[in-house]
Amino acid sequence: MTRFFDEMSLPDGEVRGAYRALAQWLEDTPVERLKSKRDEAEMLFRRLGITFLVYGQEGGAERLIPFDIIPRIFSAREWEHLSAGLIQRVRALNMFVHDIYHEREIIRAGALPAETLLANALIEPHMHGLDVPRDVYVHVAGIDIVRVAEDRFYVLEDNLRSPSGVSYMLENRNTMMRLFPDLFASVDVQAVEHYPQELLRNLRATAPAGVDDPTVVVLTPGSYNSAYFEHAFLADQMGVELVEGQDLTVRDGQVLMRTIEGLKRVDVIYRRINDEFMDPLVFRPDSTLGVPGVLSVCRGGRVTLANAFGTGFADDKSIYPFVPDVIRFYLSEEPILENVETYVLRKPDDLAYTLEHLPDLVVKEVHGSGGYGMLVGPMSTAGEREAYRARILDCPENFIAQPTLALSHCPTFVDEGIAPRHVDLRPYVLSGETVSVVPCGLTRVALTEGSLVVNSSQGGGTKDTWVLDS
Repeated sequence: MTRFFDEMSLPDGEVRGAYRALAQWLEDTPVERLKSKRDEAEMLFRRLGITFLVYGQEGGAERLIPFDIIPRIFSAREWEHLSAGLIQRVRALNMFVHDIYHEREIIRAGALPAETLLANALIEPHMHGLDVPRDVYVHVAGIDIVRVAEDRFYVLEDNLRSPSGVSYMLENRNTMMRLFPDLFASVDVQAVEHYPQELLRNLRATAPAGVDDPTVVVLTPGSYNSAYFEHAFLADQMGVELVEGQDLTVRDGQVLMRTIEGLKRVDVIYRRINDEFMDPLVFRPDSTLGVPGVLSVCRGGRVTLANAFGTGFADDKSIYPFVPDVIRFYLSEEPILENVETYVLRKPDDLAYTLEHLPDLVVKEVHGSGGYGMLVGPMSTAGEREAYRARILDCPENFIAQPTLALSHCPTFVDEGIAPRHVDLRPYVLSGETVSVVPCGLTRVALTEGSLVVNSSQGGGTKDTWVLDS
């Protein structure tokens, strides 16, 4: 029987130090009050309009992401370890992206196989030789973390293009503070509300050279996008304009924003639009979401895009197995955070092993995301495995496989009461003037008993994440 790490309790049942105040509070709090507060939290989220769009379902239904009122807690020591590993990883990945678009020393040194990298369709030819301010390509990274033991954390995935979820992280905290002020009074939790200003500070620090007072905007695809709430939330919290592509224009080598007072220059665009929709003059000509000519302004050094064009190759699952080597190559350091053991199915031996052990593995599409398009072997039927086997054999290079991890679990308030549920974590790493991690993250929780799939699109929920002061 698989033994899962219990984040709240030791094997003998004693409560871990970080959770003692919470455990006492839960013991003293009637279940009826917890139910009432859960209902109140749902009402608050509905009133704020915190929903996400479920694509591929009838009518593209909007749903609330279920919110669990029992927080997940990290001690200061645990977070210090995690934070150091996250900063190390993102520093190396920024250096990696810069190198691939310049000298490609990592390939020439033989530290990464050229055939794996150069065949990656997500490398953007227009970025070759282009210098970006402070050599920052990944301004915002969301690194997905799972925990399997006391001091053992694995990086499950790097999200380097347009990672979402930070608004839920912030609203989860606001909701908890509103609902349970008595609990916060008994626990020293590090603050997270400064995240928008930290983001703005780092975005402004990467403005084009010579710009002393940069204008920053958030570029959204519009109100029908699944993450529109987040786009509007962050723009409001940073005190900057939320714009759509039609609000911007390119003239005289600059990006200009239409305002009631006339055109105004834009220096930094925090974009929430994928590369292929950003510039119809270069990428998809049918796109109405982006800004015609914005790539030429970027290449001319007159506007900063956050995140930069062409970062996607570095978080592709075909690159993931090599990130520890990327850290060693650029930083001459051993990785602080481990990768999950990964089988690359373009390799004959890895392919053979995976096909033989499909019931025990998680198989993912190289370009997949959001929990879609993957096979969770232990939870699959024989028919599902055979169908997936045919997909793998049709194009093995499109897949990787990993062992099923024994994800840690936390106490969670479900219909039957307080019960353990599996969790992961997405901390947000900001790069600009510095590289930093706010002391929080989006904890995602698999609300179905026994499930290891935490994605909101697959029925998961979220928790507030507490980092203690000591």
